[in-house]
Amino acid sequence: MRTVVSLIAVTAVLAGCGGTDGEELQQWMSEQRSQTRARVQPIPEPKKFTPQDYGQDAATDPFSNQKLTQALKRESAQSTSNAALIAPELARRKEALESYPLDSMAMVGSLIKTGQPVALLRVDNLLYQVRAGNYLGQNYGRITKIGETEIVLREIVQDGSGEWIERIAKLQLQEGSTK
Repeated sequence: MRTVVSLIAVTAVLAGCGGTDGEELQQWMSEQRSQTRARVQPIPEPKKFTPQDYGQDAATDPFSNQKLTQALKRESAQSTSNAALIAPELARRKEALESYPLDSMAMVGSLIKTGQPVALLRVDNLLYQVRAGNYLGQNYGRITKIGETEIVLREIVQDGSGEWIERIAKLQLQEGSTK
């Protein structure tokens, strides 16, 4: 009997707590909505656009032939001073490895011979020993440095305007390659 009475009391207490919370919450929300004011700052007036006259009518068109000719003359004047400094040695006798392109060569090793670094190159299944100062490839490439894993060379090639320029090329060590 006591358990039944205590069960009825607990149920009555719980029933009394459940109904009023939702109403209080709704009342509080409506009060907050009525008290809250939106604070929006007005957008500033746009600045008035005043068009400007194009003042470059008398200037040289950047895409004209005259402008291109001026740029080429200026560039050729600079390259003529450099032309004596950068040019292939056409009068010297070519070495054997100058008849092959660089992409047909593979560095397969390096060693020190009489205190000088020597690289081993494979070309057409033949091994060649090269040192700094030797020439390689079809672009007047001259070996400037031999490391354990690469050969660095300076090539002299012609650019689009026919002037000689220098570029650096490298041959990397080809480990485990069987061409």
